[in-house]
Amino acid sequence: MHDFTSFAVSVDHGVAHIEFDRPDQANAFNRQMWHELGAVMRAVDATPGVRVALLSGRGKHFTAGIDLGFLAEMQAELAPLGPGRRQEQLLVTIRELQATVSAIENCRKPVIAAIHGACLGGGIDISSACDLRYASAEANFAVKEIDVAIVADLGTLQRLPRLIGDGRARELALTGRHFDATTAAQWGFVSEVLPDPEALRAHALAVARTLAGKSPLALRGTKETLNYSRDHTVAEGLAFVAARNAALLFAPDIAEAIAARSERREPRFDD
Repeated sequence: MHDFTSFAVSVDHGVAHIEFDRPDQANAFNRQMWHELGAVMRAVDATPGVRVALLSGRGKHFTAGIDLGFLAEMQAELAPLGPGRRQEQLLVTIRELQATVSAIENCRKPVIAAIHGACLGGGIDISSACDLRYASAEANFAVKEIDVAIVADLGTLQRLPRLIGDGRARELALTGRHFDATTAAQWGFVSEVLPDPEALRAHALAVARTLAGKSPLALRGTKETLNYSRDHTVAEGLAFVAARNAALLFAPDIAEAIAARSERREPRFDD
């Protein structure tokens, strides 16, 4: 894993713990953070010793979303361009930011979000792209783009309805209202609510370490199949997983899993 200026990254027992590291700005994402988020997710994907990623925020909040100063910077940079070229360049920028968030979903390894404090705007984009989400009791959420007169364009409108239902997602996106961790759990956005940030961190790390102890081939295959099946018919999903398992069934991981169970020990899988 490379050094990053906007993230604190540590790797232990197959888990890459990636912490947003702008606590004085509520971990709001500036240009550098957006750039590095894609890079850190690609590093997770490419590093054999990393089997699971855990995203969290340092300080009081997960993230307040996009730094409004970054929006102002973009406007100032694009202003001198003429009609047509300005829109073209803005489209390029938006697609780059979309690719950054999609790098979480496209990472072959499971990604867990541990959410405390504020998870606003871009925080919903990011957490919606994760595989698992947990929250502490004081966490609060909102799709805030409507209140700064823009359309959420980094994945919330595409992913959130699949997680909580179309009607609820529409209400949140159109009103910008806040919802709490209990509501997030009732709607299925987070899997569990922990009493405080410390308990959240301990629980999320425990889940991450549990996943890291499983077959990496099976973990990657399960995530890939879930993503594929979500976007295709049942028949197409079945065909996909059949082809996936046709290769997996010859891997040594199955023999190791069976041997470990027989010998009442933890399995030891290669990366």
